[in-house]
Amino acid sequence: MGVKADIGIAGLAVMGANLALNFESKGNRVALYNRSEDKLEYFMNSAGKGKNFQATSSIPEFLGMLEHPRKIILLIRSGKPVDDFIRNMEPHLVPGDIIIDAGNSFYRDTQRRAEHLKKRGVEYVGLGISGGEEGAFYGPSLMAGCSEKAWKELEGPLNAIAAKAEGKTCCARVGTDGAGHFVKMIHNGIEYADMQLIAEAYAYMRDGLKMTPDEMSRAFERWNTTPELGSYLIGITANILKKKDADTGNYLVDMILDTAGQKGTGKWTSEAAFDLSVSTPTIAESVFARIVSSLKEERMEAYELLPGCEVKELGRVSRTQELEKLKHALTAAKLCVFAQGFSLITTAAKAFKWEIDPAEVADIWQGGCIIRAAMLTDIAKAYRKDPKLENLLLSPVFRNTLATVNSDWRNIASYCIRSNIAIPALSSTIAYYDSFRTAKLPANMIQALRDYFGSHMFERIDAPRGKMFHAEWFDSATKITSTDYNV
Repeated sequence: MGVKADIGIAGLAVMGANLALNFESKGNRVALYNRSEDKLEYFMNSAGKGKNFQATSSIPEFLGMLEHPRKIILLIRSGKPVDDFIRNMEPHLVPGDIIIDAGNSFYRDTQRRAEHLKKRGVEYVGLGISGGEEGAFYGPSLMAGCSEKAWKELEGPLNAIAAKAEGKTCCARVGTDGAGHFVKMIHNGIEYADMQLIAEAYAYMRDGLKMTPDEMSRAFERWNTTPELGSYLIGITANILKKKDADTGNYLVDMILDTAGQKGTGKWTSEAAFDLSVSTPTIAESVFARIVSSLKEERMEAYELLPGCEVKELGRVSRTQELEKLKHALTAAKLCVFAQGFSLITTAAKAFKWEIDPAEVADIWQGGCIIRAAMLTDIAKAYRKDPKLENLLLSPVFRNTLATVNSDWRNIASYCIRSNIAIPALSSTIAYYDSFRTAKLPANMIQALRDYFGSHMFERIDAPRGKMFHAEWFDSATKITSTDYNV
């Protein structure tokens, strides 16, 4: 059969094709398989022409082309297609084979598949990849969930293709089985919230400050040079805002319909937060915001029928000062989003015994990925200084930041609320922050209500934590229960 391949890649959509080119450019011989042979043939006659690729037409041929231990990378649609592909491979797998699922699989599915294949001596790796098609080609951020045995085989090849930032490779084994896909899922949840916050800042500029897209672009360009907001998403926002539409000559952003799509990872992040009892309201609100955006026709009807507030004119304000306030608001909100995401990661690490190092996660997110940002440098430092840090907001570095921006954050949110500018993400970060720093929340009333109608019991302020009490809220003559109502 001749020289065997170092790596096998199944699935040649954009991500798979670009990742294959990345591996090949680092000196690997790569075996390729795709369910649609037309796509494989096109790749071999275009981007792959003359390069060190070996096309195969069947799963047995594909697996037979690989050097042992076989490294089989799947870049196919998550869910049932992954299960089907594994099922078709199983008769041909041998102990020591390593399957690397590099798609956006749900971490629970990854855990299930890893447990199943472990019985056959096959290693299953959940590999989170971020950076989009450009990252796949030039260097992505890689988050691997696997055994130490599998990592010894994969560390070299994966480090070679990964992005580099701050003198480090943006690639790490973050834990076992589902840890890689879990961390990637949280990355995407943070990405949802970050994009929603940018959209809300854009709305304030457009509707409050009456700025043109070109003026907004220059503001985002300035922000992208700062340690607080410098990031990939802020940078590309500046580029988007100055792009003109070839057909109309208008700014392209003004020609795009205001309905946002989603692929589910933000929803998964929110579900995981519920499952693990972690507060991530901004991520959840960002998912809801996309859902509301899809109701275009209903929103147009509501715009005509439902009352709002009289828009508060900003009057003769200094645009420079207002943009500085907006920058402060975005800084505070972005920090709260990272705090929510990392709280979910550290909680999951304890629950699943993954031993994830949050500082290392911050490191590998500094290059190649969509949420790469200057702020991550300080986040990594905060976790290295205190590995047991419960919440990023408690770090001395960020406490000082929040003290500086706190007033402007609230002023921007207040103006938007009084002027009909929807800010679900920005307002939820303030609610999260205020709830987290409130010494006496009104949850005592919730517990009283629960105990009243359901005898759910409560703790007392004058008793040890964990000791539960129940009150007799009514005498027998006035007793009312939920069974008195048809509910």
